[in-house]
Amino acid sequence: MNNDLLRLSVDGNLNVGIHISPWIWILAIAIAILVFLIRNFWHRLEIVRVNVDLGGVGQVELRPNLDDVQIAHRIWVELVTRKAALPIDPERDVIIEIYDSWYALFGKVRKLLGDVPSQLIRKEKSTRKLIGIFTETLNRGLRPHLTEWHARFRSWYSQHSNELNEKTPQQLQKEFPEYERLISDIKIVNQQLVQYASELQKVIYGEK
Repeated sequence: MNNDLLRLSVDGNLNVGIHISPWIWILAIAIAILVFLIRNFWHRLEIVRVNVDLGGVGQVELRPNLDDVQIAHRIWVELVTRKAALPIDPERDVIIEIYDSWYALFGKVRKLLGDVPSQLIRKEKSTRKLIGIFTETLNRGLRPHLTEWHARFRSWYSQHSNELNEKTPQQLQKEFPEYERLISDIKIVNQQLVQYASELQKVIYGEK
């Protein structure tokens, strides 16, 4: 029995022959299977369960992969470094600045979602679930408030901006005719954004 894994032979006509042992083919197949398992299973993390109030997303269960964690982390950073997932103080915060932050957040998250590779979306169910969460929180959570209040308040504020010579922004914004309704709605969305950021940490850090 010949135990050579790879053997070259030359016949009388100088024809070169290559003889490959079946063990090499078995080894190659085993390596291919191992690579497939690493790429498709071992990079998956434990199942996490999130419950997102913003946009009425509700409870979602997913087993994220490392790409999902990176996407979730980038959006989490956008939330916690803006006046979005930080509790709002109506006595100190300026509504115009809050809206500037929220509007910028909307655009940034939309761009991040647009940058997710198409092959990842088609291949990974967990990625599709995450994108569903991000899309719903924008379209059904943040967008309705901005649509109802943003332009209306900004227009009113601009028309009365000359009063800032005698009043602080916080004092002026309280004179908005629908201030109580507006600030109540802002608080609700802000609380949901804070909760949203907290739920994203479960995806990032693997908390259940």
